[in-house]
Amino acid sequence: MFLALRELKHAKLKFSLVVFIMVLIAWLVLFVTGLANGLASDNGSAIETSKATGFVLQKDSDNRLTRSSLSEEQVESVESKYGKDAAPLGIQMATITKPNADQKTDITFFAVDPDGFLAPQISTGEKLAEQAENEVVADKKLQESGYKLGDKLEDQMSGQIYTITGFTEKQTYSHTPVLFTTFKGFEKIQQQKGGLNTVALANDKGANFAEKGLVYADSKEVLQNIPGYSEEQGSLLMMIAFLFVIAAFVLAAFFYVITIQKMNQLGVLKAIGAKTSYLAKSIIFQVVFLAVVSLLISNLLTFAVAAILPNSMPFDLSPLTALLCSGLFILMAVLGSILSLSRVVRVDALEAIGRAN
Repeated sequence: MFLALRELKHAKLKFSLVVFIMVLIAWLVLFVTGLANGLASDNGSAIETSKATGFVLQKDSDNRLTRSSLSEEQVESVESKYGKDAAPLGIQMATITKPNADQKTDITFFAVDPDGFLAPQISTGEKLAEQAENEVVADKKLQESGYKLGDKLEDQMSGQIYTITGFTEKQTYSHTPVLFTTFKGFEKIQQQKGGLNTVALANDKGANFAEKGLVYADSKEVLQNIPGYSEEQGSLLMMIAFLFVIAAFVLAAFFYVITIQKMNQLGVLKAIGAKTSYLAKSIIFQVVFLAVVSLLISNLLTFAVAAILPNSMPFDLSPLTALLCSGLFILMAVLGSILSLSRVVRVDALEAIGRAN
């Protein structure tokens, strides 16, 4: 490692430029990863964070909650079979305004049992009353549209007016804030009267589900079938994968050029007894050292920018995810150095000494 550190100290400008490029690439990787996670959460956090492990749906619904419609008899049948581990759920996307106002906001109504496992955790305000017909608990994202605790809102289709009694967090569906209401409150705005969309099951109770006209889909399948979810995540994950590949090629090119420039010195070192393994370890140490320094800087930049991003920006990067991305980036950097290592192995000491003279 002595040789590697001496070279880093001797060529500060050259290696500083390498670090600068690596910081930019790693920063972009981390930011796009955070954006992908944020968009995924914004698209289906109401499903992802719920206690439901799966959903009973209409057979021809393609595992989409909004396409499913169960009759009252089907809902009651599932409830009687699974008891407290079953929770009916009604879903309807809608547009709301404040009474006598023009600003429209897209939202999704979720009809739930206030005492069931689908009921949201309240962050501010009060939970839904069991018999309430004109109350909702809304996701905090609705506050971005100017709504606050105690405000009234009007459903555009039905004209029904509700009062916000509480706010919850991380409850969004298809990039819209979820408004939780009771089944009685849901009946007033249902476009298709009678029945609900699905029955959520907890504790993996639906693993062996079998009933005519109905199918069971686990939460991951339902999440993947939210409109646009798979396409959105697929595009972002492809971008992230290409960034890692680009990082490997860029680093490979940098270190290959640097290695070519010092072939004579490497040959002389071989001639005086330096082992190929020692020289290879020196290069790998340089790569890992520069990658770690770059990642420390890029992580600090990413979390600093994330702290000042507006709430409307769907960004979510956990320390664990950042650590995994950083580990993968170091791996790609080491793989990118293989080309340089192959040149070190092929260095001919006598020829290098001749060139040096």
